[in-house]
Amino acid sequence: MGRPRNDRLAALARRVDIPVWQRDSTARPTMTVHEPFTGEVLGDVPVGTVDDVEHAFVRARRAQAEWAETPVRRRAAVLRRFADRVHARREEILDVVQAESGKNRMSALDEVLDAMLTARFYADKGPGLLADRRIPGAIPLFSSATVVRRPRGVVGMISPWNYPFSLPMGDGLAALFAGNAIVHKPASLTPFSTLLGVELWEEAGLPHDVWQVVPGSGREVGGAVVDRCDFLMFTGSSATGARLGAQIGRRLVPFSAELGGKNPMVVGAGADLEQVADIAVRACFASAGQLCMSIERIYVEQEVYDEFCDVFARRVQAMRLGAGYGWGPEMGSLVSEDQMTVVTEHVADAVAKGATVLAGGHRRPDLGPLFHEPTVLVDVPADATCHAEETFGPVVSVYPVADLDEAVARANDSEYGLTAAVFCATPEQGYEVGTRIDAGMVNVDEGYPAAWSSLAGPSGGTGISGVGYRHGSEGLLKYTQAHTIATQSRALNFGGPGSLPQRVWGPALARSTNLLKYLKR
Repeated sequence: MGRPRNDRLAALARRVDIPVWQRDSTARPTMTVHEPFTGEVLGDVPVGTVDDVEHAFVRARRAQAEWAETPVRRRAAVLRRFADRVHARREEILDVVQAESGKNRMSALDEVLDAMLTARFYADKGPGLLADRRIPGAIPLFSSATVVRRPRGVVGMISPWNYPFSLPMGDGLAALFAGNAIVHKPASLTPFSTLLGVELWEEAGLPHDVWQVVPGSGREVGGAVVDRCDFLMFTGSSATGARLGAQIGRRLVPFSAELGGKNPMVVGAGADLEQVADIAVRACFASAGQLCMSIERIYVEQEVYDEFCDVFARRVQAMRLGAGYGWGPEMGSLVSEDQMTVVTEHVADAVAKGATVLAGGHRRPDLGPLFHEPTVLVDVPADATCHAEETFGPVVSVYPVADLDEAVARANDSEYGLTAAVFCATPEQGYEVGTRIDAGMVNVDEGYPAAWSSLAGPSGGTGISGVGYRHGSEGLLKYTQAHTIATQSRALNFGGPGSLPQRVWGPALARSTNLLKYLKR
């Protein structure tokens, strides 16, 4: 299947033309989007300004007031129609995601499935999560209380280039379902995936101004979004997340962030090494390793270390690399020369300090300008850059450990704590090991998809891997403000009967309050 037509991308670019977010008709500079497979131009998108961000928030706040009054069941219907539109136009979405990111088609399919399934999950479960909730009042029979959820207002969203469809769509649908509007700065490398997604939302019935897209630089447009939003959702590096967290914290505005990962895999004796190697290929090299949840460290029990290295290296060497829009390649391209520089420097540094390359290790200009082989390293010393720092590319290091206890200790020896994978002789043993790993998501007998796709549970990280959660009740309710409304009986309030002296009412209130412990048993 061929690349997306340039006229189709031009139509998407017009979504960010004057009617959407520009305050005036002054022509804007444009940024050019390139296809990583070939380096060819895909199209141009106008670049926003701080003034444009301000205008976008004005429009979004006006639209949000009406959207928040839309009944929850009707908002759920919009989510279901969005999921249906994603399924109906999945081939077009795959084309656009591949064209902008350079990933292989199966990795692009992850994005389609994630957006579709998350929309349907919240459409089904979300009304119950947002419903008013009765709670016990302070004084039985004389007090009642209810917790109500209200939208925060306008959510600012800054999304990355590595999953340009599923991450903004997944974050956005939860924010929208909670009754918020969105002002969104997509990654400069991959704006078309976002624009296509917003087009699908409007086809599903979302009012036009509820989701505003303002492309531009992170420093100017992104900073302006942070300064104006009522809640910030950011996905990106831990360093940038810390900076934006400090910026928005000065306004005491809440935020959520999924950040970096240096994710470990534990392989115990007794695991099926052939199966582990097949799964590890996906876990390490999906989207060419440009995934915050990809595995970059593998700890293998000593007695099976040599065998695993042999099996894994052979499987990696057999991987099918290539450009194109068909289903053949197992791994595609890196997204930019900046990413290529990081990958090549990490590999060169490790080798210079004594590491051995078991598989890969080289650029592949014969396949395209940004192709790099999936790379397996062993004997990586502690002072190598890739030993502790996130590579965010197709590079994984394998280390021997004496036993599973050492594997857990090594896995936990990191500032990061996003996800982990565990393979042992039995699922029960794997589960026990998994409970000891400091990561927000742990997968037993699978890479990242098992925990990530368990939509009823929270998805997030510990340490410098993030703040807050996606998915589950937490992933929706973070976009709301909780309000407790309590009603006290007029027959008895906390001041006591009007004719009763305080010297009598005070001790009586204390004794009766103490008696409440028996009612709760």
